[in-house]
Amino acid sequence: METPALAAHRPRVTHTVADGVATVVISNPAKRNAMTAAMWRSLPELLGRLAGDPTVRALVLTGDGETFCAGADISSLREPGESPQALSVRAEDALAAFPKPTLAAVRGYCVGGGCQLAAACDLRFAAADALFGVTPAKLGIVYPASSTRRLVSLVGPSAAKYLLFTGELIDTERALRTGLVDEVLAGDELGKRVAEFTRIVAARSQLTQAAAKEFVTGRADREAYWAERAAEQARAGGDTAEGVAAFLERRPPRFTWTV
Repeated sequence: METPALAAHRPRVTHTVADGVATVVISNPAKRNAMTAAMWRSLPELLGRLAGDPTVRALVLTGDGETFCAGADISSLREPGESPQALSVRAEDALAAFPKPTLAAVRGYCVGGGCQLAAACDLRFAAADALFGVTPAKLGIVYPASSTRRLVSLVGPSAAKYLLFTGELIDTERALRTGLVDEVLAGDELGKRVAEFTRIVAARSQLTQAAAKEFVTGRADREAYWAERAAEQARAGGDTAEGVAAFLERRPPRFTWTV
């Protein structure tokens, strides 16, 4: 029988839900939270469950302890079965498609597949000593086309080429300058800021957020759908009506529309 101590060190992806925020934790302490094949496989299914949970209004992805994720567990590259790259792309796509706001809270190393997952989140907050890298050139791996496009959309063509050509790690100053991260905090302030920010996000309109996510990612074909939802919510009792009423009455709104 597995003891609690052994279970705590088993590679896994765990989660908790509190106050409308789901926190997903990458945990493989022996290997700087590197993702095993089993961990990659588990992530899309977990995200699907959380996406369908009406109590979840935002999601935080982070790593166990002082490291976010050092990428894929290299030993898994020689295991039979589906390639780690295919598994990582599936997990990345599931994270990018998550219908509610997502935030990567990054401490320590955010490298390879870890950076791939962080880039798939809507926003990235980092501790000041975090390090970022996209490292397939060190292993002779072709970085997936979808992951490359997502990286370019964040940092631009030149910075993406720098990261991909060299595999070198960059600090938070450069990551912030290129747009790879959105906020940099002192290590002891990161958790507090993430909690504060997600509390704000969880209190805002999911109608606005869900439409914004689709429009920002280029889903212009959904304009008619969201126009219809907006018209519905402008009627008495809808979120738009509630937002206007709350503003005029100088009180916090009580939004009820869910994705």
